[in-house]
Amino acid sequence: MTLAEALSNHTRRSELQEPLDGNRIRCLACGHRCPIPAGFAGVCKVRFNHQGTLRVPYGYVNALQCDPIEKKPFFHVLPGSTALSFGMLGCSFHCGYCQNWVTSQALRDIRSTLEFREIGASEIVRLARQAKASAIVSTYNEPLITPEWAAGVFREARAAGLATGFVSNGNATPEVLQYLRPWLNLFKVDLKSMDDARYRQLGGRLQPVLDSIAAIPAMGAWLEVVTLLVPGFNDSRQELNALARFLAGVSPDIPWHVTGFHKSYKMTGLENTGTAALLRAASIGRDAGLRYVYGGNLDGPVPDLENTLCANCRALLVERRGFRVYSNRITAEGCCPACGTHIPGLWAAGAGPIQDSGQWIHARCG
Repeated sequence: MTLAEALSNHTRRSELQEPLDGNRIRCLACGHRCPIPAGFAGVCKVRFNHQGTLRVPYGYVNALQCDPIEKKPFFHVLPGSTALSFGMLGCSFHCGYCQNWVTSQALRDIRSTLEFREIGASEIVRLARQAKASAIVSTYNEPLITPEWAAGVFREARAAGLATGFVSNGNATPEVLQYLRPWLNLFKVDLKSMDDARYRQLGGRLQPVLDSIAAIPAMGAWLEVVTLLVPGFNDSRQELNALARFLAGVSPDIPWHVTGFHKSYKMTGLENTGTAALLRAASIGRDAGLRYVYGGNLDGPVPDLENTLCANCRALLVERRGFRVYSNRITAEGCCPACGTHIPGLWAAGAGPIQDSGQWIHARCG
């Protein structure tokens, strides 16, 4: 049995579709808005037209693991807590530097993984509660191509008092955001470039991502944005300035994470990102008006770019190194204890230092 045949046994009908002529349908889950003839799949390879009905992935995971929530990265959400992360297979993009290509490029690259296992939504929530997780996050592959399964999991997670989140490329549609709105708390979006031509190299378009970034805060979800700095691809001062100004125009309170590129997948001829490049990008972000700019994904520490500081008085609020939280001074009301300024985000009341985050980095659930 091929991977495509095996995956087709773990699907359900989706309402995120509209009929077209000749038994074709249009998928509404991502910005490609694929018109799909009967018997064919969309760009993602995992959503397909079966006799005029859209069938979509459901009821399985490829990966299920406990991580620090900072690893997603969410820096303004329950610092020091753990998230149960789950992933499926496939993606709407084909980035040449993808660090999760083994799962994201399933059905595109013969070297990708063939592993997955059937599981129910209630079992995922049970494992999250067993691990004392505060959130369940859909990640590793692109969750916007599996929103039906995410909604099924998140519906039960929210009933159990857990936060829910996406780690996504942001290539959404208004329809899928509306579909997810009742069940989704957190959204991390990768803004990879401000150049549409660059986005097309990665298999997408810029505008749907920009539209999503503008829409997500308006729908009531907490948003953090990540830009992986790829030397010679998206790290010019002009492009970073345009990117930071766009984010600040949506909201200066959006946390922006600039992270270091490491040679991966099909991009092994470039140099890895250095500390100086992250510091320069962070400076551009602050000059553009962003109040919370972070840097990471390097082997060593990045001075002052892992900590959360008060945007008003610059007091140290959350001290981090890597994925470890050493102190959290934000008050139970979400304010700076030094000057009383409100700090935007979702903060755990009375959260203190984390004594041992290794249990979250290494433990697997189940």
